[in-house]
Amino acid sequence: MLFMVIERFKDRDAVPVYQRVRDQGRAFPDGLKYHGSWIEPNFDRCFQLMECDDLRLLQEWVLNCRGTGMTFEIVPVVPSQDTREVVAPYLDKA
Repeated sequence: MLFMVIERFKDRDAVPVYQRVRDQGRAFPDGLKYHGSWIEPNFDRCFQLMECDDLRLLQEWVLNCRGTGMTFEIVPVVPSQDTREVVAPYLDKA
């Protein structure tokens, strides 16, 4: 399954998080796949696309991030192409 992880930087300060990643790595458990991330220009939020089949891996990763001041929102997402396939049979129904 795919998940959009929305992280909030404490006080919009990304430096402690980037220092930790530089010094200790991302601390992803085996089986949790990172697809990419995007940061808001004001350093308020980071959006990360993650993939795993076992939700406990996301829980483990969040616990590995304790002490960074980050908060997490984890949202299951479906790729638009997959959704388009589900919606297609309904497009011509009135």
